[in-house]
Amino acid sequence: MLYAIIGQDTPDSLERRLAARPEHLARLEALRDAGRLLLAGPFPAIDGPDPGPAGFTGSLIVAEFPSLEAAQAWADADPYRAAGVYREVTVRPFKRVLP
Repeated sequence: MLYAIIGQDTPDSLERRLAARPEHLARLEALRDAGRLLLAGPFPAIDGPDPGPAGFTGSLIVAEFPSLEAAQAWADADPYRAAGVYREVTVRPFKRVLP
């Protein structure tokens, strides 16, 4: 089943985000390579593709996991959690309708 993982950033976490990004992306690439990643990306803090020093307000990941518990465990082990980038993470079942 698909699950949406929504991380909300702590204020002023851009430096921590950039430092933890390689490890974070490696985990996403592993999901992609396994055919389990539908989409992933950050929420820019301003209306534009490169927010510069304004940074980001969080991220969205939609991926396939065998259960809600497995998705939650994966989210809890994210390097952004360990680095203090995310102040809160929500994991919810997701039903893809389109495309």
